[in-house]
Amino acid sequence: MTTTYPQQWDLDVFFEGGSSSPALKKHLEEYTAKTEAFAGNVKSFTTPASQSETGQVKNLINEAKEVMMGIRQAGAFASCLEAQDTKDVGANVLRGKITGLGAQFGSAFSALQQKLSAADGDVWTAILEDEDLKEFTFVLNEWRESAKERLSEEEESLIQALGVDGYHGWGQIYNAIISSMSIKVHVDGEEKTLSVGQANNLTSHKDPKVREEVSQNLEEAWKEKESLFAETLNHLGGFRLNVYKKRGWDEVLKEPLDINRMKQETLDAMWGAISKNKKPFVDFLKRKANLLGLEKMTWAHMDAPLSDSSKTLTYDEGAAFILKHFEKFGPEMAKFSEKAFKEGWIEAEDRADKRPGGFCTGFPLDEQSRIFMTYSGSMSNVATLAHELGHAFHTYALRPKDPLNRLYAMNVAETASTFAEMIVSDAAVKEAQSEDEKVSLLEDKVSRSIAFFMNIHSRFLFETRFYEERKQGPVTASRLNELMSEAQQEAYAGALEDSHPRFWASKMHFHITGVPFYNFPYTFGYLFSLSIYAKALEEGTDYEEKYMALLRDTAVMTTEDLALKHLNEDITQEAFWEKGIALCVKDAEEFLQITK
Repeated sequence: MTTTYPQQWDLDVFFEGGSSSPALKKHLEEYTAKTEAFAGNVKSFTTPASQSETGQVKNLINEAKEVMMGIRQAGAFASCLEAQDTKDVGANVLRGKITGLGAQFGSAFSALQQKLSAADGDVWTAILEDEDLKEFTFVLNEWRESAKERLSEEEESLIQALGVDGYHGWGQIYNAIISSMSIKVHVDGEEKTLSVGQANNLTSHKDPKVREEVSQNLEEAWKEKESLFAETLNHLGGFRLNVYKKRGWDEVLKEPLDINRMKQETLDAMWGAISKNKKPFVDFLKRKANLLGLEKMTWAHMDAPLSDSSKTLTYDEGAAFILKHFEKFGPEMAKFSEKAFKEGWIEAEDRADKRPGGFCTGFPLDEQSRIFMTYSGSMSNVATLAHELGHAFHTYALRPKDPLNRLYAMNVAETASTFAEMIVSDAAVKEAQSEDEKVSLLEDKVSRSIAFFMNIHSRFLFETRFYEERKQGPVTASRLNELMSEAQQEAYAGALEDSHPRFWASKMHFHITGVPFYNFPYTFGYLFSLSIYAKALEEGTDYEEKYMALLRDTAVMTTEDLALKHLNEDITQEAFWEKGIALCVKDAEEFLQITK
């Protein structure tokens, strides 16, 4: 018997009543007052001149932590409301309020960092020796160094304030445009009007005519609004570049590398190793095209299933499959995931008006997570669900740590999620009931490598080049299309017959304001997690505690130090990345062997 799990998440446990929740209104009023009090305390605070002022520093740090968690709680709730119903006008209003509150806190927090950064070195060292502050040494030093590279307190405060209706405003406009779009497609003999998210799910439909129609209609929809999307992207990019220029930052990658706590040498080594090892994946795409009756792979058929017998699972069956294989890795991960399924932490229902894509967000005051996706039954959906559960488990593993030591970066966040996804996708291939099914599942697994090595690479190439051109002025929609097509042809090493020129418009990641360069951390996490997965296979369930120890260090170390401590590896060298790529190459070679 398969357990029945809810497919809609429970948000009332946080704030009952959705975007008009009285409890949420009270929460925002409370944290608006706390933010104002914090800002006032920071304003009256002066740079510490001796160790005797450590008490003041501790009080302000605790105050900042509390306000930060309260705003993140409200922000997570708004994200869930926006995703579950794109027509929820109240959620959009709520997002604006929370963004404004976040900017107000950000200004005060930046001022605190500025004042701490001005402390004499000896005084700072003495402050960090305090018993209550020792555990925050990494984070506090990071604050201090970051502040030294920024503008004055007043200028940074102005940037935060203007960003609400400028920078973040453009990101919200992008979301509003997507929410207003609908796509018409003929499926199973009838014309359906779908949201962008539902239409995206049809790119893997078994009928090639459906795939071609949805691909064409989506491209037409992006084309119709490309001038609007070009406006949002140009203004987002222009805002960032102007801030960087004021701060004296020449390299556009400085901020994303700092945020991800990694070196340029690490990023270069990763892409260098990938670029040298693309041939097996080019051969895979060529073989898949031939199996589909195509001379060369086209964008419309990239996600095409290779047989009608592709395995499908109901939501409950997918959940059971995940729990079964998580249990083989470790009891803690399985137990946690079962709790998430049972208690309605996951929004998976396939319905109209949901936002496309998937995510996991945390509610720090309740130490819970919520997962969003649209589940339609494919093994790819099962892997995505496992991916998001991996994010949630990362947050769960960090619970023994102080909230200040839980703020991990995106690249290591993608490590935990991809690790969980790998457990499931690998198990699916091993449990294939026939060669036909094995080919289908292996194809899905190799396609994930292609997504990280080629698709993500194309996004990185596009965004890097876009910012260089944006320095000279706004970039037209037609030029953005050219840059995207060129990046795709290069990243896919000529394996594609065509391209998706308006991919820059279709992908929300280019328009996210929270994190710049929302691309390379995915590839980092994928390859980094392969090394962890290899160790897990060696050690079995005994490895789970070591894995959780690694996760607990992700917010208090650079990625280079994390790899050295837990994997004994130097990730600034291509040799590290080539080990993970070699495992992916084996999958591609196995696929090529059994499809001769």
